Amino acid sequence: MSATTRQRLERALEGARFVESRDGMPTLEVEREQLIATLRKLRDEAGFTSLTFVTAIDRYPKEPRLTVHHQLLSIEHCDRVRLQTELPGEDERLPSCRELFPGASFMERECFDMFGIQFDGHGDLRRLLMPPGYLHHPLRKDFPHHGIEPDRLYREWDRDRRQASECAP
Repeated sequence: MSATTRQRLERALEGARFVESRDGMPTLEVEREQLIATLRKLRDEAGFTSLTFVTAIDRYPKEPRLTVHHQLLSIEHCDRVRLQTELPGEDERLPSCRELFPGASFMERECFDMFGIQFDGHGDLRRLLMPPGYLHHPLRKDFPHHGIEPDRLYREWDRDRRQASECAP
């Protein structure tokens, strides 16, 4: 991390907790309750105007189980920053950041679909990649690789979708 990037981050986020990252990207550990305020300060005071991704890592069976990553880009300063927020396995909720970054809408839906993370205040949190009636979250480490029939569920969902579109005016 360059000295100027660190100074900009420290000015915007007094008391920020930097953590070591393997790729050298500035990474901040943020508590769930401070996520939105931190994202707003990074956008408004440090020039990180673009959210490039929201994703998660499942560390099952360890606790806290999930780590959610938000990565931001400053086009003006040509640098990036990553925020990581840890969530316990029994309370997998985060506030939605789509009011600050409208592009987060689909990224949060993907995290919900693949990991089961609830984004409070999202407004349209529904399956994005898996069929609506699918009961599992495929990127969780406790995903049952045997004993489910995803192809059957997909075929039923696709059949219903096609029938509905044929009946539409």
